[in-house]
Amino acid sequence: MRTAKRSLLPGMLTTILCAALLSGCVSRLLTSPPPTTYDLPGVESAPAVKGRTSSQVLVPEPFALQTLASQRIVVTRGPLVAYYPNAQYPDTLPRLVQSRIIQAFEKSKGVRAIGRPGEGLSIDYQLLTNIRTFAFDVTPAGRFAEIEIFAQVMNDRTGKVVEAKLFKASVPVAEDTAPAAVTGLNAALDQVLVEMVAWAVPRL
Repeated sequence: MRTAKRSLLPGMLTTILCAALLSGCVSRLLTSPPPTTYDLPGVESAPAVKGRTSSQVLVPEPFALQTLASQRIVVTRGPLVAYYPNAQYPDTLPRLVQSRIIQAFEKSKGVRAIGRPGEGLSIDYQLLTNIRTFAFDVTPAGRFAEIEIFAQVMNDRTGKVVEAKLFKASVPVAEDTAPAAVTGLNAALDQVLVEMVAWAVPRL
């Protein structure tokens, strides 16, 4: 009987220790502040466009590699890809960029209708986009908000790409902080969206 009690003791101690450790981890998770959320408001004023098209345009969610397809804010330092701790976007980057593209076209009043899949559009064209770069880049020459988005206008009835273009923007950033990085990224996104709207509307 004594032998049985002795053999149970180490197991009981291990269970108690694991429970205590787990309790501490849960406590830290519950008391840790949530990440600070930084938005990308997009263009404030209507991008200038020539004319107006009667086409209805679908904007699917942009494609992005896994490093960009999250709510985290990407920081690149040479070949190293990292993220700002305790900072995030309000949604995954592809969905956020999709929303800002649609808003930019709506503000331009250059298209008859534009929206996401499932919104009941009678689609004439699709605007397909690929987020290739969307990061705060720290280099020996300085700090920059870097954005590259490849866009294609596709005729929805024929499935053929009408035209394609790579849009790029680089904005200097003074500080290596999440607020400064997001401010720079929003300024770079504004440039890209204004150019994209002006380029796309005459082709729709």
